[in-house]
Amino acid sequence: MGPQERADRLFQRVMTYVAEGKSDSVAFFSPMAILSFEALAPLDAHQRYDLGLLGVVSGDARLARAQADTILGGNTTHLLGLILGMRAAGLQGDVAARADFVRRLSQALVSERAKGLPEYQDHSPDIDAAVREADGRTPVPEQPR
Repeated sequence: MGPQERADRLFQRVMTYVAEGKSDSVAFFSPMAILSFEALAPLDAHQRYDLGLLGVVSGDARLARAQADTILGGNTTHLLGLILGMRAAGLQGDVAARADFVRRLSQALVSERAKGLPEYQDHSPDIDAAVREADGRTPVPEQPR
């Protein structure tokens, strides 16, 4: 198995444990998944988003924010960067920063989605969930314990 496949499998395993509410397994496998993504450097926006999501689900807001900042450094309206920024700010309890990311996400949503980027297609359900979260239609995910 190659490095990308290893990273993808570990990512999927962690996300499955998140969905199943298995926080002990998330805590155990997240560090391995994070290291597997870091070994892929340099990372593209999609890989950075996956790495940032691992930060979110493991409670590492700094990792999530760093990935958001890097994605947004290449494209200030990239949906995945805005979503990571929003979630990282939420984890940090930074209400003002979260509100700013929500505003930016709302403004960029239509034009960015029209680009049809592969990472937008791959993460379409997560983008939809983040929009609902930003609109207050779903609760903000709790911080992992």
